[in-house]
Amino acid sequence: MALLPLLKSVMANEKVVKIPEIKDDVCRTALVMAAKRAIESQRSDCLFKDPFAAQLVGTDQMLALREKWDKIDGSNPFSTALRIQFVAVRTRFFDDFLLSVLPEVHQVVLLGAGFDTRAFRLPFPSATHLYEIDLPEIIERKEAILKDVPASCHRYALASNLQQPWAHLLKNQGYISHEPTVWLMEGLLMYLDKKEVNKLLQTVSKLSATGSYLGADLISVKSWEVGSKHPNGLISKNWRFGTDEPEELFANHGWNASVIQPGEIRANYGRYSAKITPRSVPQRRRSFLVTAKK
Repeated sequence: MALLPLLKSVMANEKVVKIPEIKDDVCRTALVMAAKRAIESQRSDCLFKDPFAAQLVGTDQMLALREKWDKIDGSNPFSTALRIQFVAVRTRFFDDFLLSVLPEVHQVVLLGAGFDTRAFRLPFPSATHLYEIDLPEIIERKEAILKDVPASCHRYALASNLQQPWAHLLKNQGYISHEPTVWLMEGLLMYLDKKEVNKLLQTVSKLSATGSYLGADLISVKSWEVGSKHPNGLISKNWRFGTDEPEELFANHGWNASVIQPGEIRANYGRYSAKITPRSVPQRRRSFLVTAKK
């Protein structure tokens, strides 16, 4: 894919304002994910349109990432497709999930929201209250860049470390715990350790009325073990948790979960080309897409 049109689009939208830089390693993974969404959005057959992703990454970072990936992938379009396909499929899968449950709920909470732009690009009902929670670095940069972009719903950006108490931030902004909510933990749980994952899910469950929904992605134990041993991998070196039994994990906190692997029929969209190993085969690297109801 040509780099120049994408960068021109970024530069045309950048404003002469001081934009906070992302320095933390884990926060930088959000830049990588946004860059991949920007690249996907340039495809003629894109699974979604994210018109803000490239702007959130920034010209310099976008150029550096594309140069790095082009050097690794060479002229092999298949390699480029593999690099983007997981993020493309995961994003579309959770887009569809959120829109499917919104007639039943009016509260959405994105935990570890990163540079998610669903509040701006999805047609949420205007009565929807959407809460984004992430580290201050992420929230400050995002707010500086998108401060003039109108959301399609009532949006609240909350800066917090999810390893610390955060429920009070929701309540202070009008969150109603006795009404159903849809939670999304996209690209989050693998960055927490087992104790932190269970504590987070315990808090989510306490805040969730019957009829609430949840979406999340997870990696297998083998993926965690292998990925965390790669010190040069910006994303995988920060992984701290994996599970081979996502259904059990969520059931322990009161959720009835449905789990599929990216590439299966409901999470393929004609784009996922990697071979899927059945879950009956143990000790394999794999990822999971989870939807659940309480």
